[in-house]
Amino acid sequence: MNPALTQIGDQMSNLTGVRAIMKDIVETLQAGAGREFINLSAGNPLILPEVEQLWRDCTAELLASDEYGEVVCRYGSSQGYGPLIKAIANDFNRRYNLKLSDRNILITPGSQTLYFYAANAFGGYSSGGDLKQIVLPLSPDYTGYGGVSLVPEALIAYKPTLDIDVSAHRFKYRPDFSQLTITENTGCVIFSRPCNPTGNVMTDEEVRKIAALAAPYDVPVFIDSAYAPPFPALNFTEMTPVFGSNILHCMSLSKAGLPGERIGVAIGDAKLIQVLESFQTNMCIHPSRYGQAIAAQAINSGALAEIAERVIRPFYQNKFTVLENTLNAAMPQDLPWFLHRGEGAIFAWLWLKDLPITDWELYQQLKQVGVIVVPGSTFFPGLRESWLHKQQCLRISLTASDAEIATGMQRLAKVTEQVYQRAAVSA
Repeated sequence: MNPALTQIGDQMSNLTGVRAIMKDIVETLQAGAGREFINLSAGNPLILPEVEQLWRDCTAELLASDEYGEVVCRYGSSQGYGPLIKAIANDFNRRYNLKLSDRNILITPGSQTLYFYAANAFGGYSSGGDLKQIVLPLSPDYTGYGGVSLVPEALIAYKPTLDIDVSAHRFKYRPDFSQLTITENTGCVIFSRPCNPTGNVMTDEEVRKIAALAAPYDVPVFIDSAYAPPFPALNFTEMTPVFGSNILHCMSLSKAGLPGERIGVAIGDAKLIQVLESFQTNMCIHPSRYGQAIAAQAINSGALAEIAERVIRPFYQNKFTVLENTLNAAMPQDLPWFLHRGEGAIFAWLWLKDLPITDWELYQQLKQVGVIVVPGSTFFPGLRESWLHKQQCLRISLTASDAEIATGMQRLAKVTEQVYQRAAVSA
């Protein structure tokens, strides 16, 4: 059967960004049956025993409680499971000196769904026919933002400035406020902090400046805090969530050990929350309540925040240290390689300045030596201008063993050196 698709059907049935790369990776792994690959592409968090045990314990408590039938066998509120909303409000009010009520919180089926609501409630064509833009203030950023809008032309991203430490082979992206434009034609702003794919953490000052630019136009600013404190607390540098009247703090429990349960959280102004809740009511009634119920227990007990700081953060921070130390030792110092400063998340981001081939071609060459990474060009959704930098970067996952990360970086260093050498010889 070959049904005719609508314009939206055609758009949403296509693989975009890193999803297309992941399809190639799956096919590579299947075709290479029996061959060993070091897979440094995955964004799927590792199963940490202490984290898994936390969720087992919370599940046992739920099963033994009188609340089980109410949670699993009945529909609930579109806003989310009441005890979880209360647990988040209490935790954030105490932790950050806020005054949240239940009307300031929405639970969604994962944070990707939340950005779909946001992009299409605030971005796209207005009732008057005007195009409201979805602004990504710092590119590269999460590739998933490229697929959430039903109006692709609404998405616009801005090139960053680069702080480069040549001698240390490190760099950091920063918003370019001389270029960033937020006007009456802006529908919403979205960015991740800490950032997937780069590990970048915008400063409090940068976040507040973006929010201040958006405030005169009543533009909501969605801060994707999937890696932020208090849970999963995958920030390797000091940072505090920033709140404000036009800011929505958007959390996920995926990297806190519940990716299979799809729990996203939006915290912000009650009127903005109401818009998103109405969108959710029409879309899916409400998210699964089982995961919400065990999350409420973990937050109320304090166990989730404690295990995030004691187990999850140091685990991945150590992975980054292994990668960083291996690259320092293996990469030739005379090559223009730059590792983004590791400030958070579960990825490393490598920039190979003046790379003689494209990131896709380097990706293919690395597969030949049994190393799989993700080409960086998939992480620039909405950036329409030509920029060679987009084809010079790689995202490297920290979700492998220490030995695999070290071996993978040694092979990467060797292949990279050969690529630059061949280009020098043929020049």
